Amino acid sequence: MPQDETSSPTQLDRTRAAPEDATGDGPWIEIAFGPDDQVYLRETSAPEKAVTTTRQKWDAFELGVQAGEFGHFAEGA
Repeated sequence: MPQDETSSPTQLDRTRAAPEDATGDGPWIEIAFGPDDQVYLRETSAPEKAVTTTRQKWDAFELGVQAGEFGHFAEGA
């Protein structure tokens, strides 16, 4: 899914994926939707780097998560 690793634009509205009761700086994953249908993923411990993909690929990934296609990654967690 990732296209490349790059610096992301600084003026993005980011959403942090962290448990509701989480405290501290993580590390957590953040996602932002940018211009030209780009999606930026980064880890809070390395905010200067981001992995990008397209909105179309992100939407397909999200549908796969909702359908349980990646549940085997969470087994035993």
